[in-house]
Amino acid sequence: MAKDVPAEAPVEGGDATARAAAPEDGLTPKSKIADIASPGEKPDTAPGARAPEAAPADEIDPAGAETGEEAKSEDTSAAVTSPPGSEAASEPAETPSEEVPAAEAAVDESPVAEAKPPATRRRKSNVAQSILPRRLAEPLRLPRDQLLSGLGYDLKRPFFAIPLPQLSVFAKPPSTTMVSPPDPWPGNADLGRDIVDGLFTLAGRAINQPAPLWAPLGAGQDWITALHSFAWLRDLRAAGGESARRAAQDLVDNWILENRFWDQVTWHPVVLGQRLYFWLSQYDFYGGPAELPFRQALLTAARRQASHLSHVLPAGLSGADLMSAIKGLIYAGICLPGAETFREKGLAILMRDLPRQVMADGGHGERSPASHLSVLRDLIDIRAALHAANAEVPDDLHSAIHAMGLFLRLLQQGDGGLPLFNGANEEEGWQIDIVLQRSGGRKRTLMSAPQNGFQRLQAGRTLVILDAGEPPRAGLDQRAHAGTLSFEMSVGKERVIVNCGAQGGHKDWQDVQRSTAAHSTLVLNETNSSELLQSGGIGQRRPKVTCRRDEDDGNLWLDTSHDGYMELFDCSHHRRIYLSANGEDLRGEDKLEFPQGKKRPEFNSFAIRFHLHPDVQATLTNSGQAVVLKTLKGEGWKFRTAGATLSLDRSVYLGKAGELRRTQQIVLEGEGKAPDTTVKWALQRENKKRG
Repeated sequence: MAKDVPAEAPVEGGDATARAAAPEDGLTPKSKIADIASPGEKPDTAPGARAPEAAPADEIDPAGAETGEEAKSEDTSAAVTSPPGSEAASEPAETPSEEVPAAEAAVDESPVAEAKPPATRRRKSNVAQSILPRRLAEPLRLPRDQLLSGLGYDLKRPFFAIPLPQLSVFAKPPSTTMVSPPDPWPGNADLGRDIVDGLFTLAGRAINQPAPLWAPLGAGQDWITALHSFAWLRDLRAAGGESARRAAQDLVDNWILENRFWDQVTWHPVVLGQRLYFWLSQYDFYGGPAELPFRQALLTAARRQASHLSHVLPAGLSGADLMSAIKGLIYAGICLPGAETFREKGLAILMRDLPRQVMADGGHGERSPASHLSVLRDLIDIRAALHAANAEVPDDLHSAIHAMGLFLRLLQQGDGGLPLFNGANEEEGWQIDIVLQRSGGRKRTLMSAPQNGFQRLQAGRTLVILDAGEPPRAGLDQRAHAGTLSFEMSVGKERVIVNCGAQGGHKDWQDVQRSTAAHSTLVLNETNSSELLQSGGIGQRRPKVTCRRDEDDGNLWLDTSHDGYMELFDCSHHRRIYLSANGEDLRGEDKLEFPQGKKRPEFNSFAIRFHLHPDVQATLTNSGQAVVLKTLKGEGWKFRTAGATLSLDRSVYLGKAGELRRTQQIVLEGEGKAPDTTVKWALQRENKKRG
């Protein structure tokens, strides 16, 4: 039986110089997202055009809409509540007001400290308060084995720092590796040529002629760890030529001389595992052609580091970090002569941890597309190394790679990149295609991931990816954001509605980018839907999520909810999404429900945010009751709503590493009132693509 779309269904849905990678139009981390953190004071979005309130919810007759009766309100509510194909849904677009200066003058240049909070602010709960008792209690939320292994590693660190004489790890230093596993992943030749010239671009920051070389002034810890991981050896290989090979040899040789003793950053298990992997996977490029003394020094240093890594793992690590360390240990066990015990230990930790990390639907436990991609690549590399060594590949490893490959297709945006959930960046679509090709298996796309929680709605050229999962469990939640029930929408290869994304190299952005307000979902009382810990991870307040999916004649529905606000405000958030079979009608319904008998706060302000990709031009109509969207390729869409005040506001896009771009967001604001408050919205295609 066909479902009704109207009210009951959603309304569619030496001299070191350091510099940051140049942000667009001078935007810096200090300009923050004043509009994200403080949704109060908003400037006019067009000359003389200020968004009036949409028709009150009580003027919309759900029953009448379902039975085809004429809607009581004007164009906005009719568009939101009328079924697809009705006259109201196909009315011509309103004439836009003077063009909004899309992304240019739309971002506040002042530091976030200068932004005045709204006068109605009542709580300071955007990030969990860092009081001493809570800081002491945070580690106790971790699984027992992870807590104990981390504690053991911390207790040993003072002894690692003692500069003891270094004994020989080989009776006779080997002259070459046992195996040289192939490295199928491409590097960046331009960055490689820059390194030959002394310019290192890492973690979104470029440093020319770093000095001291391995700890340059002005470099942050993210930059330092990227330098010591040696991932840039792949870029030198891509650059090719004798100068790139010589640069790789000189840098590795210098590192061995300057970093013989343990350091808590450069010998951290994750950095150490990555360094072992890149040293050994790129060996044929720079090590094989080198002189014998260099090869012996390299393999001796690798053996010493692998021995340390084997001794400390798992070192309190989990998720993608643990997988990086495991891969380095397994590579050392395969490539270094007489190091089979390293391979055995690495595989033992891997087989024990795989069921914890990879869910039954193939999703990774961190629920981050970036972590999912990273772990899948690591597993593919481990399988390739085992094949190169003529070693048996465990069946569970084959199964995990296959399942994660299928799940990665679910996460792919229309442009082939990743959606911006839980710390992910876009990434390059062609690189993800290489990962999918190497993962093997059938080329089919999952639409639903019941364990991991992501949902994919795809019809016509329109794609919606929605986060309908609960936050990752403690121990896998270090990168988690408070973005429950947020979604992204793309049309063809163009992203339209997005989350803000993440910048890993800028501490100033960390709290802001993790907040609920940085995601395309509802925020209640300027409070995150999950408790975000300042040290990373999710606190005790974790929402429980429900999701139901339906399909009829190609039309798609999602009915979701979370209770992340129940503890603080006795309120739950329900979100319903509808996508028509032709993909040209996306509707949504966001509802706040206050259970009977609960004591409710008098003040419950909400803001429903729809962050727009920087390539999308947004214009508020003269009536102030709709927003016209135009994609870079000329497609037009109209956004309308009922039950909230509509406005255009400023936002920022952090979807590409090292880039901070100005953009806009559609904001629906109002006050939640018992027993429930409903906001309906619709995004419908306005014109056919020209040409």
